[in-house]
Amino acid sequence: MTTHYRTRTVAGLEIFSREAGPEDAPVVLLLHGFPTSSRMYRELIPILAPRCRVLAPDLPGFGYSSLPERGPNGWDFDAAADVIDAWLTGVGVDRFVPYLMDFGGSIGWRLTLKRPEQIAGIIIQNAPLYPEGGGDFGLLHAYWRDPTPATRAAAQAEALSLDNTRSQYTTGVSDSSLLDPDAWELDHAQLHRPGVPDVMMDYLFDISRQAEVFGAARAWLTRTQPPMLVASGRNDAIFPEASQRAFLDDVPGAAYHALDTGHFALATHAREIGDLALDFLATL
Repeated sequence: MTTHYRTRTVAGLEIFSREAGPEDAPVVLLLHGFPTSSRMYRELIPILAPRCRVLAPDLPGFGYSSLPERGPNGWDFDAAADVIDAWLTGVGVDRFVPYLMDFGGSIGWRLTLKRPEQIAGIIIQNAPLYPEGGGDFGLLHAYWRDPTPATRAAAQAEALSLDNTRSQYTTGVSDSSLLDPDAWELDHAQLHRPGVPDVMMDYLFDISRQAEVFGAARAWLTRTQPPMLVASGRNDAIFPEASQRAFLDDVPGAAYHALDTGHFALATHAREIGDLALDFLATL
């Protein structure tokens, strides 16, 4: 199945995307996490594309999408979600299944609240919603408590380091020979393009300000009980198994799979997750 690489102008930004599958097929929206891009879905896209229209945009400031203009208060998930919302309108999407991973979860929950009637189902892979079950965010905790230039600089040095990017791929993975080092090397290079670190630190600070959105998303899940698949790496240090199993508290009927891998579960389990996703999508 052919993958197309496209760039569209949305709200003054160039938004890059990977797209595949029939135009008239059900839509799956793949929303990537930090510190990567839609490239994380390169193995999943051809698995899903024979049955789905697969859309995987790079979020503003990531991958090949352009840098947003930072306002007086920086950049945040609300602004990014507005851009992806406009992008969805531009590509003609009015019903879809969001695949939520890491930052893609923060964006995806906002899109879900904007377009609740358009959500056909939800796929979760190591995505946030339950801070009480969350894992280790390192020096970001100090930055969130006391956002000064010093705490920001310390958090940036840690969060944007090659060691941190590599560890997000390697932690919890039993067979490291399955991992392509290009993943963290390319992510690290893109993180350090001019202007990108400031936008990344804005995103990372906004993690601490999501209680209202997450509360509204949980209320929506409880009220609507959407079809849901959770297929997450259970050894993730950032979103450990407890945080992913918590989805069953709000959606008891969700299909739940704890995979023996880490944060970037697709790096080792793309085929397994792809098959689970296809089985799930066939029920919608």
